[in-house]
Amino acid sequence: MSSGYPPQSPAVAKTEVPLDGECPLLAATFAYWDNILGPRVRHIWAPRVDQSLLLSDGEITFLANHTLNGEILRSAECGAVDVKFFVLAEKGVIIVSLIFDGELKGDKNTCALSIILPQTELAFYLPLHAICVERFQHVIRKGRIWMQKGYNIISVLSSEILPIMELLASMKTHRVQEDIDIRDTVLNDDDIGDSCHEDFLHKAISSHLQTCGCSMVVGSNPDKVNKMVRTLCLFLTPSERKCSRLCKADSSFKYETGLFVQGLLKDSTGSFVLPFRQVLYSPYPTTHIDVDINTVKQMPPCQEHTYNQRRYMRSELSALWRAVSEDDIAPDMIIHTDEGFTPDLNIFQDVMHRDTLVKSFIDEVFMLKPSLSLRSTYVTQFLLLIHRKALTLLKYIEDETQKGKKPFRSLRSLKADLDLAVDGDLSIVMALAEKLRAGLHSFVFGVPCYTSAQDRDVHMSF
Repeated sequence: MSSGYPPQSPAVAKTEVPLDGECPLLAATFAYWDNILGPRVRHIWAPRVDQSLLLSDGEITFLANHTLNGEILRSAECGAVDVKFFVLAEKGVIIVSLIFDGELKGDKNTCALSIILPQTELAFYLPLHAICVERFQHVIRKGRIWMQKGYNIISVLSSEILPIMELLASMKTHRVQEDIDIRDTVLNDDDIGDSCHEDFLHKAISSHLQTCGCSMVVGSNPDKVNKMVRTLCLFLTPSERKCSRLCKADSSFKYETGLFVQGLLKDSTGSFVLPFRQVLYSPYPTTHIDVDINTVKQMPPCQEHTYNQRRYMRSELSALWRAVSEDDIAPDMIIHTDEGFTPDLNIFQDVMHRDTLVKSFIDEVFMLKPSLSLRSTYVTQFLLLIHRKALTLLKYIEDETQKGKKPFRSLRSLKADLDLAVDGDLSIVMALAEKLRAGLHSFVFGVPCYTSAQDRDVHMSF
C-alpha cells in the first residue's frame, strides 16, 4: 500500500498483541463519529509481527474512517447492530464492521468495531465469519452498557478482540482440512480393537450427532486426540470442518466458543478446566469426549441449552449494569445476580438416549475392507440418509402444524410414521433438523425450560 494517507492522531491508543504463530488479521479498530471532526479512531489493536506485514497507522485510520462514512444519517432500532462487509480490491483488504449506537462523553455517537484482513484471506475467513460476528455482537452489548455508565469501553472490547485474534491465528495452522483422509481416522482400523472400544466409539459418534455436530475431544496424547477429531469431522459438512480445529502438540489451545469440533490437551496434572461461560455461549449444545478414560458426556438438548444461555446472558448484562466500578466484574465471573436463575455448573451429563442408526453404521462399516474409498462412500451415504430423514421430519411437522399456525401435538405419530421410535434416533435426526430450521426443538417441545429428566418424560408420554 502507498503511504499517502492522513497521519494518525497522537491521541489514538494502540495495543500490540503478542501471538503465537501467524495471525491473518491486520488490525482491529474501534471508531466513532465525532460531530465536529467526523470519523475518529479511538483505539487500534494490531498483532505484534514483522512491521513490513502491517498497515501503517495512517492506512488503518483511512480504512476505519471508510466504514463510518455515510453512517451519520443511520436510522436503526435502539440497540441494533448492523454488520457490514467491505471488500476493497483497490486496497487489497476486506473489512468487517459492526455499526452500533453508543454514548461517548455524554453524547450519543455512531460507533464501529471493525476487523481488517488481507483480501487474500477471504476464503480462510468466510467460514469463521458467523462465529466472529456472534462473539462481537455480545461484547458490543456489554460495551454499550459500559459506555452509558461512563466507563472505558476499550477494556471490554479487548476481552473479546484478543481471543478472536488468538482463534484466527490457531485456525491458520491447525484448522481441519475440508477433505479428510479416512486413513487418518478411527474408521480406517481393521477393527475397533482395544485402542477404541466399540461402545465408546458408538457413544462418541451418537452424542456428537445428537449435539448438532459440536464436540470437544480432550486427552493427553495429541495423536489420539486428533485422530478422534478427524473421525468426528467425517460427520460434518465441508464448511463445518473449516470451523473445526486440531489440538496443538506442544501446548494446549483454549476452548473456543462457536467451533464445531476442537481438540484440547490436558495439562501436566492430567486435567483440563473448561470455562463455564464460553461453553454455555456455544450456539449448540456440546459433547465432551475424553480419549484417555473413554468417557462421553453431553450438554442438555437444544431447547434447554438455548433457555439457559439466554438467561445467563441477561444475568450477565444485568450484573454489568449494577456494577459500581469497572473492577467489579471479572471477564469469566460466574453470574448469580438473578435469584430466579442459578446456573448448573455441572452442565455435562451421561448420554441417555441410545440409538440404532449409529450402531448399525458402526457394525456395517467395519465389515468393509479398510484403507479403501468404499468406507468413505459408506460414510457419505449414511450422512445422506440422516439428512433425508431430517428433511422428511421438517416436512412432516410443517404439514401437521399448517406451517407453524398450530402447535405440534403428535410426537408419537411422528416417531411411528418416520421409523424413529428409538429416542436416540429421534435426537440425531432432530439435531440435524435444528441446524436446517433453527428453533425446531423449542417449537416441538413447547416450554423451552424442560430439565433433561422432564424432557425424557415428554418423550415417553407420547
